[in-house]
Amino acid sequence: MSTLRNKVQLIGNVGNDPEMTILESGKKVIRFSLATNETYKNAKGEKVQNTDWHNLVAWNKTAEVIEQYASKGKEIAIEGKLTSRSYETSEGEKRFITEVVISEVLLLGIKNENKVA
Repeated sequence: MSTLRNKVQLIGNVGNDPEMTILESGKKVIRFSLATNETYKNAKGEKVQNTDWHNLVAWNKTAEVIEQYASKGKEIAIEGKLTSRSYETSEGEKRFITEVVISEVLLLGIKNENKVA
């Protein structure tokens, strides 16, 4: 059960083209958002769709795969862990952010879309 303590699995659509950054150390990090949709029927029996947005981060080889194959709108499945961090803005305000750090990614959708010419 220890492997289930901080595990996130999501299937959704890439919300924006992932942005790659190469750090001074040479490590690569990519950041992007993922939209997940939940559909349910409300008390009136009407179909309702709820969309949640998630901030995602990937490092090194995983980041390279995402940069090459995952663009805005593509459907992907990810597995990772939930992390929180804070930073200070240039105005001195403290901001908090929660992200999913990706350990595995699976490209979904039509295979021909991922075909490299």
